[in-house]
Amino acid sequence: MNNINYNWNYPTTIWVGQNRIKDLSLACKKLNISKPLFVTDSELVKSNIVKKTLLDLKKENLSFETFSNVSGNPCGSHVEEGVNFFNQKKCDGVIAFGGGSGLDVGKAIAFMSGQNLPIWDFEDIGDNWTRANNDMISPIIAVPTTAGTGSETGRASVILDEKTGVKKIIFHPKFLPSIVILDPILTIDLPSNITAATGMDALAHNLEAYCAPGYHPMADGIALEGMRLIKNSLLNVVNDGSNIEARMNMLTASSMGSTAFQKGLGAIHSLSHPLNAQYNVHHGLSNAIFMPYVLTFNKTFIENRIILICEYLNMEKNFETFLNWILHLRKKLEIPHKITDIIDLKDINLDKLSKMALDDPSTSSNPRKLNINDMRIMYEHSISGELFK
Repeated sequence: MNNINYNWNYPTTIWVGQNRIKDLSLACKKLNISKPLFVTDSELVKSNIVKKTLLDLKKENLSFETFSNVSGNPCGSHVEEGVNFFNQKKCDGVIAFGGGSGLDVGKAIAFMSGQNLPIWDFEDIGDNWTRANNDMISPIIAVPTTAGTGSETGRASVILDEKTGVKKIIFHPKFLPSIVILDPILTIDLPSNITAATGMDALAHNLEAYCAPGYHPMADGIALEGMRLIKNSLLNVVNDGSNIEARMNMLTASSMGSTAFQKGLGAIHSLSHPLNAQYNVHHGLSNAIFMPYVLTFNKTFIENRIILICEYLNMEKNFETFLNWILHLRKKLEIPHKITDIIDLKDINLDKLSKMALDDPSTSSNPRKLNINDMRIMYEHSISGELFK
Protein backbone atom coordinates (compact mmCIF):
# COMPACT_ATOMS: atom_id res chain seq x y z
CA MET A 1 0.00 0.00 0.00
CA ASN A 2 2.98 2.30 0.66
CA ASN A 3 1.29 5.64 1.33
CA ILE A 4 -1.11 5.34 -1.63
CA ASN A 5 -4.50 6.93 -0.95
CA TYR A 6 -7.81 5.55 -2.20
CA ASN A 7 -11.33 6.97 -2.38
CA TRP A 8 -14.23 4.60 -1.73
CA ASN A 9 -17.84 5.49 -2.52
CA TYR A 10 -20.92 3.36 -2.02
CA PRO A 11 -24.43 3.21 -3.38
CA THR A 12 -27.60 4.96 -2.63
CA THR A 13 -31.03 4.09 -1.22
CA ILE A 14 -32.28 0.90 -2.90
CA TRP A 15 -35.83 -0.43 -2.55
CA VAL A 16 -35.81 -4.16 -3.30
CA GLY A 17 -38.56 -6.72 -3.84
CA GLN A 18 -41.52 -7.92 -5.85
CA ASN A 19 -43.93 -5.18 -6.93
CA ARG A 20 -41.81 -2.39 -5.42
CA ILE A 21 -42.59 -0.48 -8.62
CA LYS A 22 -45.84 0.43 -6.86
CA ASP A 23 -43.72 2.67 -4.62
CA LEU A 24 -42.60 4.84 -7.55
CA SER A 25 -44.90 7.74 -6.70
CA LEU A 26 -43.73 7.50 -3.08
CA ALA A 27 -40.13 7.81 -4.30
CA CYS A 28 -41.08 11.01 -6.13
CA LYS A 29 -42.62 12.42 -2.96
CA LYS A 30 -39.55 11.48 -0.91
CA LEU A 31 -37.40 13.50 -3.33
CA ASN A 32 -39.89 16.38 -3.68
CA ILE A 33 -40.33 15.67 -7.38
CA SER A 34 -43.68 17.10 -8.44
CA LYS A 35 -43.34 16.68 -12.22
CA PRO A 36 -40.90 13.97 -13.27
CA LEU A 37 -39.74 13.24 -16.80
CA PHE A 38 -40.19 9.51 -17.36
CA VAL A 39 -37.28 8.44 -19.60
CA THR A 40 -37.25 5.07 -21.35
CA ASP A 41 -36.30 3.65 -24.74
CA SER A 42 -38.30 3.63 -27.95
CA GLU A 43 -39.17 -0.08 -27.73
CA LEU A 44 -39.85 -0.41 -24.03
CA VAL A 45 -42.27 2.52 -24.06
CA LYS A 46 -44.71 0.31 -25.99
CA SER A 47 -44.58 -2.48 -23.39
CA ASN A 48 -47.23 -3.40 -20.86
CA ILE A 49 -44.88 -2.78 -17.94
CA VAL A 50 -44.44 0.85 -18.96
CA LYS A 51 -48.13 1.32 -19.67
CA LYS A 52 -49.03 -0.15 -16.28
CA THR A 53 -46.40 1.93 -14.49
CA LEU A 54 -47.62 5.15 -16.08
CA LEU A 55 -51.21 4.25 -15.31
CA ASP A 56 -50.30 3.75 -11.64
CA LEU A 57 -48.65 7.18 -11.59
CA LYS A 58 -51.82 8.72 -13.00
CA LYS A 59 -53.87 7.00 -10.30
CA GLU A 60 -51.63 8.68 -7.75
CA ASN A 61 -52.43 12.03 -9.40
CA LEU A 62 -48.78 12.61 -10.23
CA SER A 63 -48.16 14.90 -13.19
CA PHE A 64 -45.40 13.62 -15.49
CA GLU A 65 -44.03 13.77 -19.02
CA THR A 66 -42.59 10.91 -21.10
CA PHE A 67 -39.46 10.93 -23.28
CA SER A 68 -38.57 7.80 -25.26
CA ASN A 69 -36.39 8.85 -28.20
CA VAL A 70 -33.65 6.55 -26.93
CA SER A 71 -32.04 3.57 -28.65
CA GLY A 72 -29.32 1.08 -27.78
CA ASN A 73 -25.84 2.64 -27.53
CA PRO A 74 -27.39 6.08 -26.84
CA CYS A 75 -26.02 9.24 -28.45
CA GLY A 76 -25.41 12.80 -27.38
CA SER A 77 -28.31 13.92 -29.58
CA HIS A 78 -30.69 11.80 -27.49
CA VAL A 79 -29.54 13.59 -24.36
CA GLU A 80 -29.72 17.03 -25.97
CA GLU A 81 -33.27 16.44 -27.20
CA GLY A 82 -34.28 15.10 -23.80
CA VAL A 83 -32.81 18.11 -21.98
CA ASN A 84 -34.71 20.50 -24.23
CA PHE A 85 -37.94 18.58 -23.60
CA PHE A 86 -37.27 18.46 -19.83
CA ASN A 87 -36.80 22.23 -19.64
CA GLN A 88 -39.65 23.02 -22.04
CA LYS A 89 -42.09 20.99 -19.92
CA LYS A 90 -40.67 22.43 -16.67
CA CYS A 91 -39.90 19.05 -15.14
CA ASP A 92 -38.09 18.87 -11.81
CA GLY A 93 -36.73 15.31 -11.73
CA VAL A 94 -36.17 12.19 -13.80
CA ILE A 95 -37.47 8.64 -13.59
CA ALA A 96 -34.93 6.62 -15.60
CA PHE A 97 -36.67 3.37 -16.56
CA GLY A 98 -35.31 0.48 -18.60
CA GLY A 99 -32.03 -1.06 -19.61
CA GLY A 100 -28.66 0.64 -19.80
CA SER A 101 -29.64 3.04 -22.57
CA GLY A 102 -32.76 4.36 -20.81
CA LEU A 103 -30.93 4.68 -17.51
CA ASP A 104 -27.86 6.36 -18.98
CA VAL A 105 -29.86 8.89 -21.00
CA GLY A 106 -32.22 9.59 -18.09
CA LYS A 107 -29.31 10.26 -15.75
CA ALA A 108 -27.60 12.46 -18.33
CA ILE A 109 -30.78 14.50 -18.90
CA ALA A 110 -31.14 15.15 -15.17
CA PHE A 111 -27.49 16.19 -15.02
CA MET A 112 -27.44 18.38 -18.12
CA SER A 113 -30.80 20.08 -17.53
CA GLY A 114 -29.14 22.94 -15.67
CA GLN A 115 -25.66 23.03 -17.24
CA ASN A 116 -24.29 25.63 -19.67
CA LEU A 117 -21.31 23.64 -20.96
CA PRO A 118 -21.63 20.85 -23.56
CA ILE A 119 -21.91 17.31 -22.23
CA TRP A 120 -18.48 16.34 -23.58
CA ASP A 121 -16.86 18.85 -21.21
CA PHE A 122 -17.79 16.47 -18.41
CA GLU A 123 -16.04 13.41 -19.84
CA ASP A 124 -14.45 11.32 -17.08
CA ILE A 125 -10.98 12.80 -17.43
CA GLY A 126 -9.15 14.40 -14.53
CA ASP A 127 -11.38 16.78 -12.59
CA ASN A 128 -13.72 17.68 -15.46
CA TRP A 129 -16.69 16.91 -13.21
CA THR A 130 -15.87 19.94 -11.04
CA ARG A 131 -16.96 22.20 -13.93
CA ALA A 132 -20.60 21.32 -13.28
CA ASN A 133 -23.08 23.52 -11.46
CA ASN A 134 -23.97 21.16 -8.61
CA ASP A 135 -27.05 23.15 -7.59
CA MET A 136 -28.67 22.68 -11.02
CA ILE A 137 -28.62 18.86 -11.14
CA SER A 138 -32.11 17.37 -10.90
CA PRO A 139 -32.90 14.34 -8.68
CA ILE A 140 -32.99 10.89 -10.28
CA ILE A 141 -34.99 7.74 -9.59
CA ALA A 142 -33.66 4.67 -11.43
CA VAL A 143 -35.73 1.59 -12.25
CA PRO A 144 -33.76 -1.09 -14.15
CA THR A 145 -35.67 -3.60 -16.26
CA THR A 146 -32.59 -5.61 -17.26
CA ALA A 147 -29.95 -7.21 -15.06
CA GLY A 148 -26.67 -6.20 -16.64
CA THR A 149 -25.38 -2.64 -16.86
CA GLY A 150 -25.90 -1.71 -13.21
CA SER A 151 -26.24 1.91 -14.32
CA GLU A 152 -28.69 2.42 -11.46
CA THR A 153 -25.81 2.37 -8.97
CA GLY A 154 -23.29 4.18 -11.16
CA ARG A 155 -21.98 7.73 -11.12
CA ALA A 156 -21.62 7.97 -14.88
CA SER A 157 -23.38 7.52 -18.22
CA VAL A 158 -21.84 6.04 -21.35
CA ILE A 159 -22.85 8.22 -24.30
CA LEU A 160 -21.80 7.97 -27.95
CA ASP A 161 -20.32 11.11 -29.50
CA GLU A 162 -21.73 10.93 -33.03
CA LYS A 163 -19.09 13.31 -34.41
CA THR A 164 -16.15 11.12 -33.38
CA GLY A 165 -17.87 7.73 -33.25
CA VAL A 166 -16.41 7.23 -29.75
CA LYS A 167 -18.29 6.17 -26.63
CA LYS A 168 -17.47 8.55 -23.80
CA ILE A 169 -17.98 8.17 -20.06
CA ILE A 170 -19.66 11.26 -18.61
CA PHE A 171 -19.08 11.44 -14.85
CA HIS A 172 -20.32 13.35 -11.85
CA PRO A 173 -21.05 12.10 -8.32
CA LYS A 174 -24.65 13.32 -8.68
CA PHE A 175 -25.24 10.98 -11.62
CA LEU A 176 -25.89 8.46 -8.85
CA PRO A 177 -29.68 8.09 -8.53
CA SER A 178 -31.13 9.12 -5.17
CA ILE A 179 -33.51 6.14 -5.07
CA VAL A 180 -33.27 2.85 -6.96
CA ILE A 181 -36.15 0.39 -7.30
CA LEU A 182 -35.14 -3.23 -7.94
CA ASP A 183 -38.29 -5.15 -8.83
CA PRO A 184 -37.79 -8.60 -10.43
CA ILE A 185 -41.33 -8.53 -11.84
CA LEU A 186 -40.18 -5.88 -14.33
CA THR A 187 -37.66 -8.30 -15.87
CA ILE A 188 -39.94 -11.31 -16.39
CA ASP A 189 -40.75 -10.52 -20.03
CA LEU A 190 -37.13 -9.99 -21.02
CA PRO A 191 -36.25 -12.29 -23.97
CA SER A 192 -33.84 -15.10 -23.13
CA ASN A 193 -31.10 -13.81 -25.45
CA ILE A 194 -31.17 -10.36 -23.82
CA THR A 195 -31.28 -11.96 -20.37
CA ALA A 196 -28.17 -13.93 -21.33
CA ALA A 197 -26.25 -10.98 -22.78
CA THR A 198 -27.07 -8.61 -19.93
CA GLY A 199 -26.22 -11.33 -17.41
CA MET A 200 -22.80 -11.72 -18.98
CA ASP A 201 -22.39 -7.96 -18.78
CA ALA A 202 -23.00 -8.16 -15.03
CA LEU A 203 -20.46 -10.99 -14.80
CA ALA A 204 -17.90 -8.93 -16.72
CA HIS A 205 -18.35 -6.02 -14.31
CA ASN A 206 -17.87 -8.14 -11.20
CA LEU A 207 -15.00 -10.14 -12.72
CA GLU A 208 -13.00 -7.20 -14.02
CA ALA A 209 -13.58 -5.22 -10.82
CA TYR A 210 -12.22 -8.10 -8.75
CA CYS A 211 -9.16 -8.51 -10.99
CA ALA A 212 -8.40 -4.78 -11.26
CA PRO A 213 -5.29 -3.69 -9.36
CA GLY A 214 -5.60 -1.56 -6.25
CA TYR A 215 -6.61 -1.86 -2.61
CA HIS A 216 -10.39 -2.14 -2.29
CA PRO A 217 -11.49 -5.11 -0.14
CA MET A 218 -15.06 -3.77 0.01
CA ALA A 219 -15.38 -3.80 -3.80
CA ASP A 220 -13.68 -7.20 -3.91
CA GLY A 221 -16.17 -8.70 -1.46
CA ILE A 222 -19.13 -7.32 -3.39
CA ALA A 223 -17.71 -8.59 -6.69
CA LEU A 224 -17.17 -12.10 -5.32
CA GLU A 225 -20.74 -12.37 -4.05
CA GLY A 226 -22.02 -10.89 -7.31
CA MET A 227 -20.25 -13.66 -9.24
CA ARG A 228 -21.70 -16.30 -6.91
CA LEU A 229 -25.23 -15.01 -7.49
CA ILE A 230 -24.66 -15.05 -11.26
CA LYS A 231 -23.20 -18.56 -11.20
CA ASN A 232 -26.23 -19.82 -9.29
CA SER A 233 -28.89 -17.89 -11.20
CA LEU A 234 -28.03 -16.92 -14.78
CA LEU A 235 -28.68 -20.25 -16.47
CA ASN A 236 -31.80 -20.73 -14.35
CA VAL A 237 -33.30 -17.42 -15.37
CA VAL A 238 -32.46 -17.91 -19.05
CA ASN A 239 -34.13 -21.34 -19.01
CA ASP A 240 -37.08 -20.19 -16.90
CA GLY A 241 -37.78 -16.48 -17.19
CA SER A 242 -40.53 -16.67 -14.58
CA ASN A 243 -38.12 -17.75 -11.83
CA ILE A 244 -38.53 -14.74 -9.51
CA GLU A 245 -35.74 -15.72 -7.13
CA ALA A 246 -33.25 -16.03 -9.98
CA ARG A 247 -34.49 -12.75 -11.49
CA MET A 248 -33.97 -11.02 -8.13
CA ASN A 249 -30.48 -12.48 -7.76
CA MET A 250 -29.50 -11.25 -11.22
CA LEU A 251 -30.85 -7.74 -10.59
CA THR A 252 -28.90 -7.62 -7.34
CA ALA A 253 -25.71 -8.95 -8.95
CA SER A 254 -26.02 -6.32 -11.66
CA SER A 255 -26.19 -3.49 -9.11
CA MET A 256 -23.30 -5.09 -7.23
CA GLY A 257 -21.14 -5.16 -10.35
CA SER A 258 -21.61 -1.46 -10.96
CA THR A 259 -20.86 -0.75 -7.31
CA ALA A 260 -17.69 -2.85 -7.43
CA PHE A 261 -16.26 -1.46 -10.64
CA GLN A 262 -15.51 1.89 -9.07
CA LYS A 263 -12.27 -0.04 -8.41
CA GLY A 264 -11.72 -0.37 -12.15
CA LEU A 265 -12.53 -2.46 -15.22
CA GLY A 266 -10.21 -3.75 -17.91
CA ALA A 267 -9.64 -4.88 -21.48
CA ILE A 268 -12.98 -6.69 -21.82
CA HIS A 269 -14.62 -3.27 -21.75
CA SER A 270 -11.82 -1.57 -23.67
CA LEU A 271 -12.31 -3.95 -26.59
CA SER A 272 -16.11 -3.82 -26.35
CA HIS A 273 -16.74 -0.09 -26.38
CA PRO A 274 -15.32 0.52 -29.89
CA LEU A 275 -17.33 -2.42 -31.23
CA ASN A 276 -20.50 -1.04 -29.66
CA ALA A 277 -19.87 2.42 -31.10
CA GLN A 278 -18.80 1.40 -34.60
CA TYR A 279 -21.11 -1.57 -35.26
CA ASN A 280 -23.97 -1.07 -32.79
CA VAL A 281 -23.24 -4.43 -31.15
CA HIS A 282 -25.01 -5.08 -27.82
CA HIS A 283 -22.56 -4.25 -25.03
CA GLY A 284 -23.24 -7.36 -22.96
CA LEU A 285 -22.85 -9.59 -26.00
CA SER A 286 -19.47 -8.11 -26.94
CA ASN A 287 -18.27 -8.38 -23.33
CA ALA A 288 -19.22 -12.05 -23.34
CA ILE A 289 -17.36 -12.68 -26.59
CA PHE A 290 -14.16 -10.97 -25.45
CA MET A 291 -14.13 -12.43 -21.92
CA PRO A 292 -12.05 -15.61 -22.48
CA TYR A 293 -9.56 -13.84 -24.77
CA VAL A 294 -8.87 -11.17 -22.16
CA LEU A 295 -8.74 -13.72 -19.33
CA THR A 296 -6.10 -15.80 -21.11
CA PHE A 297 -4.15 -12.70 -22.22
CA ASN A 298 -4.04 -11.47 -18.59
CA LYS A 299 -3.46 -14.93 -17.09
CA THR A 300 -0.01 -14.31 -15.59
CA PHE A 301 -1.24 -11.18 -13.84
CA ILE A 302 -4.57 -12.50 -12.53
CA GLU A 303 -4.07 -16.23 -11.92
CA ASN A 304 -3.91 -15.88 -8.14
CA ARG A 305 -7.07 -13.77 -8.14
CA ILE A 306 -8.89 -16.31 -10.32
CA ILE A 307 -7.93 -19.09 -7.89
CA LEU A 308 -9.51 -17.06 -5.05
CA ILE A 309 -12.67 -16.70 -7.15
CA CYS A 310 -12.72 -20.47 -7.68
CA GLU A 311 -12.42 -21.02 -3.95
CA TYR A 312 -15.39 -18.74 -3.26
CA LEU A 313 -17.47 -20.32 -6.04
CA ASN A 314 -16.69 -23.86 -4.83
CA MET A 315 -14.77 -24.80 -7.98
CA GLU A 316 -11.53 -26.69 -8.35
CA LYS A 317 -8.92 -24.05 -7.57
CA ASN A 318 -7.07 -23.42 -10.84
CA PHE A 319 -7.25 -20.99 -13.73
CA GLU A 320 -8.27 -23.61 -16.30
CA THR A 321 -11.32 -24.61 -14.26
CA PHE A 322 -12.57 -21.02 -14.22
CA LEU A 323 -11.85 -20.52 -17.92
CA ASN A 324 -13.70 -23.72 -18.80
CA TRP A 325 -16.67 -22.57 -16.72
CA ILE A 326 -16.79 -19.32 -18.73
CA LEU A 327 -16.57 -21.19 -22.03
CA HIS A 328 -19.23 -23.69 -20.94
CA LEU A 329 -21.51 -20.90 -19.71
CA ARG A 330 -21.19 -19.02 -23.01
CA LYS A 331 -22.01 -22.17 -24.95
CA LYS A 332 -25.09 -22.86 -22.82
CA LEU A 333 -26.21 -19.26 -23.35
CA GLU A 334 -25.60 -19.54 -27.13
CA ILE A 335 -23.05 -16.71 -27.05
CA PRO A 336 -20.88 -16.61 -30.22
CA HIS A 337 -17.21 -17.47 -29.75
CA LYS A 338 -15.80 -14.98 -32.29
CA ILE A 339 -16.62 -11.39 -33.23
CA THR A 340 -16.76 -12.51 -36.85
CA ASP A 341 -19.83 -14.55 -35.89
CA ILE A 342 -21.67 -11.22 -35.58
CA ILE A 343 -19.65 -8.82 -37.79
CA ASP A 344 -18.43 -9.40 -41.35
CA LEU A 345 -14.63 -9.61 -41.38
CA LYS A 346 -14.37 -7.19 -44.30
CA ASP A 347 -16.04 -4.49 -42.21
CA ILE A 348 -13.53 -4.71 -39.36
CA ASN A 349 -10.85 -1.99 -39.25
CA LEU A 350 -8.34 -3.33 -36.75
CA ASP A 351 -6.14 -0.22 -36.76
CA LYS A 352 -9.06 2.02 -35.87
CA LEU A 353 -10.52 -0.36 -33.29
CA SER A 354 -7.14 -0.91 -31.60
CA LYS A 355 -6.51 2.82 -31.23
CA MET A 356 -10.00 3.37 -29.81
CA ALA A 357 -9.56 0.47 -27.39
CA LEU A 358 -6.21 1.75 -26.15
CA ASP A 359 -7.73 5.19 -25.51
CA ASP A 360 -10.72 3.76 -23.65
CA PRO A 361 -10.91 4.74 -19.94
CA SER A 362 -11.14 1.07 -18.91
CA THR A 363 -7.67 0.34 -20.28
CA SER A 364 -5.77 2.03 -17.46
CA SER A 365 -7.08 -0.42 -14.83
CA ASN A 366 -6.43 -3.61 -16.76
CA PRO A 367 -4.18 -5.85 -14.62
CA ARG A 368 -1.62 -6.09 -17.42
CA LYS A 369 -0.35 -2.83 -18.90
CA LEU A 370 -1.41 -2.56 -22.52
CA ASN A 371 -0.16 -1.02 -25.73
CA ILE A 372 -1.81 -0.67 -29.12
CA ASN A 373 -0.24 -3.89 -30.38
CA ASP A 374 -1.73 -5.79 -27.44
CA MET A 375 -5.16 -4.49 -28.41
CA ARG A 376 -4.69 -5.57 -32.00
CA ILE A 377 -3.50 -9.03 -30.94
CA MET A 378 -6.55 -9.53 -28.72
CA TYR A 379 -8.85 -8.45 -31.55
CA GLU A 380 -7.04 -10.86 -33.90
CA HIS A 381 -7.54 -13.73 -31.48
CA SER A 382 -11.23 -12.89 -31.14
CA ILE A 383 -11.44 -13.14 -34.94
CA SER A 384 -9.57 -16.44 -35.22
CA GLY A 385 -11.17 -17.93 -32.11
CA GLU A 386 -7.79 -19.00 -30.71
CA LEU A 387 -7.28 -18.40 -27.00
CA PHE A 388 -3.90 -17.33 -25.63
CA LYS A 389 -1.72 -20.15 -24.33
